[in-house]
Amino acid sequence: MLGRSSRSLVTLLVVPVLTACSIGDVRRRPPVAPTPSAPATTAPGPLPASFDEVRRVRVAVSERYDRPYVEFADARDGYALFAVCDGKPAAPACPALLYGTADGGRSWRKLRHPRPSAANQQLYTAPGLLVLLSEPHGWYTSTDGGATFTHSRSTPPLWVGAQGRFQIVESTGKVAEWDGRRLRPLAKQPDVPGINTVASRDDRIVVAGVHDGRPVAAVSPDGGRRWWRLAVSPPDGEVGVLRAVIDATGTAWLVGERPDRTSFPALWREGGPGWELVQPEDRPERIRSVVPVGGGMVVVTGPDGAGMVAGGRYHRMNWPLTAEHHLMVLADGTLCAVGRTTSSWPASPSARRVGPGSLSSTADRYV
Repeated sequence: MLGRSSRSLVTLLVVPVLTACSIGDVRRRPPVAPTPSAPATTAPGPLPASFDEVRRVRVAVSERYDRPYVEFADARDGYALFAVCDGKPAAPACPALLYGTADGGRSWRKLRHPRPSAANQQLYTAPGLLVLLSEPHGWYTSTDGGATFTHSRSTPPLWVGAQGRFQIVESTGKVAEWDGRRLRPLAKQPDVPGINTVASRDDRIVVAGVHDGRPVAAVSPDGGRRWWRLAVSPPDGEVGVLRAVIDATGTAWLVGERPDRTSFPALWREGGPGWELVQPEDRPERIRSVVPVGGGMVVVTGPDGAGMVAGGRYHRMNWPLTAEHHLMVLADGTLCAVGRTTSSWPASPSARRVGPGSLSSTADRYV
């Protein structure tokens, strides 16, 4: 993960490009994530360099299969699900295929799919957890890398817990804590109407929402026992949805998505007595996704590819990402880009290059 000041974003790219099918990548093992007790404003570190190399690993999959869905839990563990055959859901004559990697994509092993024929197949993963949904048959959960599965008809509690210690209860809109078995609403709720998101790290919680067109956010340092609403600087334009994010270095951000979901969002960073509006120079008008990654940096994808907000400016980055890629940060700080080419990178405070990988097949189809 990213560390404190002078951090560079190190990415490892798992660009799945399927052709008889190959799954591959170059990956560096990230260091143990820092766990600061309080947020710190950090100066932007040096920007990442170009990619080192691309490795390809082939797996025996018929060309009848469409692009797989690929998802990583962290920098090492990931899964690929081939669930569409000849343009249709997998059937007994062409069942769903499941592959897993435990070394960041250098090698892939075939796993037994517990229900390979279903009308709808979905794959979800989190550290130490693999979940398959095979409708209408139910859910299949594995905690041993796909060696064995447990069947359930409803959403597995392990998957609910994997969404975070603090979550929003959709039916009530209240903030709740996962106790290992269920979500329990906090005794003291934040004074934030219309909460959109909850972000947390250890006992620190940030909630954010939009009320009467105005962004509102509150912070708790002690697991929800006390709450403070901090002033949010007026945004540069309309905000439809407000997301709270705590980056790898412990800095809290607010991301104000525009009503059209494609215009460059409003950005705030926690600092001083409230939330400071960040207005980078040279920023693009349109974006696909925005992710704070630590060290005062925010990574962006959009029509122009990839870019980064750092030092008050927007910088174009020479990364193999397109307007289709949507960014997310995995549990260990790995930056993951999902699109027709699924890509992921672990970030490190010392390494300063970007390492790509790819997933491809002889038919020249792309994930």
